[in-house]
Amino acid sequence: MHAEIITIGDEILIGQIIDSNSAYISKVLNSIGVSVYQITSVQDDKAHILKSLEEAEGNADIIILTGGLGPTKDDITKRTICEYFDDVLVENEDVLKNVEYLFEKFISTPIRDVNRRQALVPSKAKVLMNKFGTAPGMWLEKDGKIFISMPGVPYEMKALMQNEVMPRLQEAFHFPYILHKTIMTYGVGESLIAERIENWEDNLPAYIKLAYLPNLGKVRLRLSAKGHDRDLIDAEVNRQVSMLQEIIGDIIVGYEEDDPIEVIIGKLLVERGQTIATAESCTGGSIAEQFTANSGASAYFKGSVVSYATQSKIDVLGIPKSLIEKHSVVSIEVAMAMAKSAKELFKSDYAIATTGNAGPTKGDSDVEVGTVCIAIATPDGTLSESFRMGNHRTKVINKTVNKSFEMLLQEILKN
Repeated sequence: MHAEIITIGDEILIGQIIDSNSAYISKVLNSIGVSVYQITSVQDDKAHILKSLEEAEGNADIIILTGGLGPTKDDITKRTICEYFDDVLVENEDVLKNVEYLFEKFISTPIRDVNRRQALVPSKAKVLMNKFGTAPGMWLEKDGKIFISMPGVPYEMKALMQNEVMPRLQEAFHFPYILHKTIMTYGVGESLIAERIENWEDNLPAYIKLAYLPNLGKVRLRLSAKGHDRDLIDAEVNRQVSMLQEIIGDIIVGYEEDDPIEVIIGKLLVERGQTIATAESCTGGSIAEQFTANSGASAYFKGSVVSYATQSKIDVLGIPKSLIEKHSVVSIEVAMAMAKSAKELFKSDYAIATTGNAGPTKGDSDVEVGTVCIAIATPDGTLSESFRMGNHRTKVINKTVNKSFEMLLQEILKN
């Protein structure tokens, strides 16, 4: 069973917004055994949409559209769908009631005729009620193919996928079972991992595929299996993961289906009644941001100082000016002092500190672009390492964040 996703909107094609909808739809479809054949982004243009619908119908069994369902004239998806299905728009009473309810309950401006026109839907469509917006989803069928149209607003689309689309698809079709298991490794590159697991990889069953997903200091290994015998697939994938654990268990930090590394760290700290703080320079608060993006982070994350300028390291963190002058602001010694200061300032059990030159030009230090020092303050002491993270600013920052989490996790697991 194959699906094709069509995203509609000039804002995607000019780079004004990132198409996160397709990634989400692909993931949830895959979870029930639907393989995504193709993802297409098109303009708010009737001819372009019609052509994409025709091509998708030839490619896939399920065609999912997002976007172009707003009340303004530039949103033409509904009218175009009518043309494709030789249909007309009719007012749906339930959708109209929903629009009026949303305006009465949540919107301060008066409802207008243009808003009421959201209740116009193709007569052949089954309405998928949108509880979070005025544009309804629509389900149409043609020659055994399913066409689903949803609004482009991500939270509206996600609710429709979970509450309306997925249950209907699972009721309409018997899908094969697809299982993905993604192992997260830190600290070793893709090529070295491939050497260590070569024999294991060569002996994988034909229905299990391995993909390497490297990303700046970490590599994800994704096992994908597909078939109709769920028990067999579950058992064999688990067996292969156990074998992999024996071979490279020293670099495995968890599984993507569980939690990312910063969440794993948070859970460990909560279990132990411990806390963490950060003092960031070259990473500019990125480590703190990843911690605090997770609900419940206040239980273990005490706070952060973004001491980006050299003077702020002196004034806020209390780093001696003489230490900076002697060793350079990008040095193991200064990183250790920053970590110790953050640990004391926030009264935390652990602290991470980063200082480096992310480029593209040199800052207050003469060290080469890409040089980064990371320090971890622990209940037992402080350690620091210096790294060369490359010569691209974004790469340097992201590799530093990943390496910081790796070093912190290693220290937590020692205690």
